[in-house]
Amino acid sequence: MPENPINQEVQTVVEGAKQEVSASRQPWYHLSRIARILLIVYAVQLTLFAALAWWVHLYPIIPLDVTITREFQENPSPWLNIAMTIISYPGNSLLLPILILLTAVVFWVVGLRLEAIFIVALSVVSSALNVLLKYIVARPRPTANLVEIFQVSSGQSFPSGHVMAYLAFFGLLFSFGIILFKGKRWWRITLLVVSALFVVLVGPSRIYLGDHWASDVLGSYLIGGVLLGITLWIYLQLKQRGVLESERISKRAAGTSSVFRSFPREKRSPRTVK
Repeated sequence: MPENPINQEVQTVVEGAKQEVSASRQPWYHLSRIARILLIVYAVQLTLFAALAWWVHLYPIIPLDVTITREFQENPSPWLNIAMTIISYPGNSLLLPILILLTAVVFWVVGLRLEAIFIVALSVVSSALNVLLKYIVARPRPTANLVEIFQVSSGQSFPSGHVMAYLAFFGLLFSFGIILFKGKRWWRITLLVVSALFVVLVGPSRIYLGDHWASDVLGSYLIGGVLLGITLWIYLQLKQRGVLESERISKRAAGTSSVFRSFPREKRSPRTVK
């Protein structure tokens, strides 16, 4: 029986996407250098976060936080309200979980199975960590007698769940865009620009809307960066061992005509039989 033309077309699209991904891979020495730098940066961030969490636990209302929020809200306008609301919207709805699952499916289909699992796992771990930290620090949210509240939210304030969630998802996508791919392909540039914008703008949006203090946002960037750094380190270790690497991609990496660059496999000493 001849194969369905629709299935053939779908397979052609998937194969083309896999070849595009394979042609965009970065060399291993570049990954190793980035990993070492990130580990140092994230160690500093963890120390700063611990100090900040202790401080806001003792002093929930910080005059500098109030001043910063009032400066952000000094010249409100309809377009600014809409823009800040749009930036925060994915974290207020089911849109972000849907994006996470769809992105993981796309990565899995093009052969990046380990990356697909990390996309989902990091978001889950980040959400659980945020709940735990909010319970421990127990800092109340901004109130209407101190600043304007454009968007009312419940629960504790430190650290910001939106910022941590965006770092876990968009931050990881941005990291994959830098680590795995190269060149000026339109989809890579789009991935980097969109991911960077969401990560950078979500913090100011939470302050402007009156959902969080500036120190909440700063703490979220710090601890979210630490979690992202640890995740990337684990990912690189597993990638070096070839965990969940598809056989098809491995064969392409081994081909002399392929531009696919694979991770070097960990060398293991042979076991001696006594």
